[in-house]
Amino acid sequence: MRKWVLKCYKNSVIRYVFFGGCTTLVNLATFFIFRRLFHLSLNPANFLSIVLAGSFAYVVNSKYVFQESCHGLRQHLPSCLRFFSARGVTMFLEMGGVWLLVDVWKMPDMVGKFLIQFCVLVLNYIFSKFFVFTGGKKGS
Repeated sequence: MRKWVLKCYKNSVIRYVFFGGCTTLVNLATFFIFRRLFHLSLNPANFLSIVLAGSFAYVVNSKYVFQESCHGLRQHLPSCLRFFSARGVTMFLEMGGVWLLVDVWKMPDMVGKFLIQFCVLVLNYIFSKFFVFTGGKKGS
C-alpha cells in the first residue's frame, strides 16, 4: 500500500486532483459558512470563499503539487503574482457562473457553487501547470 501511495504521489496530476479537491472543499465549506452562519449575500460570500481557497491553493500547489524549490519571499514573488493573476481570471468565471446559476437560473446556492467548480478546477490546473509554476521545480 505504501509503495502504491508513493507511486501516486510522484504524479503531479494525481497530486493536483487531491489538493484541488482539498481546495474545492475549502471553497465550498467557507462559502457555506459565510452564507448560512454569517448570512452574507451571494457575491460577498462567493468572493471571500474564493480568496481563502486561492490562498490555501497557492501554498499547497507551490509546495506539494508543482514542488517549487523557492526559498524566501523574493523567489516566491514571481510565481505568487502569476498565480493570483491567473486565479483572478478564474474568479471572474466563478463569480459570473455562480451568479448566473443561482440568481438567474434559480438553482440552490450550494448546487450552483458546486457545479461551477469543475470548470474552475480544470482551468486552474492549466494555468498553474503552464503559466504559474514553470520554473524552480524539485521534480515532477
